[in-house]
Amino acid sequence: MWPDDIEQAAARLIADFTARGLLVAAAESCSGGLIAGALTEIAGSSAVVDRGFVTYSNEAKTALLGVRPETLSVHGAVSEQTALEMVEGALTASRADCAVAVTGIAGPGGGSPEKPVGLVHLAAARRGGPTLHRAMRYGEIGRHEIRLATVRTALEMLAELAAG
Repeated sequence: MWPDDIEQAAARLIADFTARGLLVAAAESCSGGLIAGALTEIAGSSAVVDRGFVTYSNEAKTALLGVRPETLSVHGAVSEQTALEMVEGALTASRADCAVAVTGIAGPGGGSPEKPVGLVHLAAARRGGPTLHRAMRYGEIGRHEIRLATVRTALEMLAELAAG
C-alpha cells in the first residue's frame, strides 16, 4: 500500500516512540489522513498513535483545532501561522506528546503566484519542547506525489522531535 521508504520511516517512528513512551497526533489538511494512515499501517501503532484530525475545511480547522478565524482571514489556510496553530491545537485536543500538522495545495488547481501548487506548510511540536516549521515547495509533481512527499516530511519532523 505504501512506498517502501514511507513504510520503513513509519516503522522506525513507531519503534522509537514506543521505546520512549511517546504518543503522537496528526492534524491534516491536504494530506487527508495519510500521515495517520501510514503510522497505523504498522503493527503496534496503537501504543503510539493517540488520534488524527482531518481538517480539510477552514471550519474544521477552527472547530477541532482552535485555529483562529483571524489567522485564516489574514494569512490563509495555507500559511505558517495556520500550521502552527493547527499543531498547537492538536496537542491541546489530545493526549499526544508530539504532534504534526500539515496544510497545503496539492493541486492540480488552487494555486496562485504567492501560493503555488506544491506549497505545503508543516509544523511539528513536542509538548513543553520545541516547535518546528517547514515550508516545502514540492512543485507541480502531481497531487499524489505531493501528498506522499508531505507524509515523508511529516515523518522526518516527528523523528527529529523524538530524538531532540
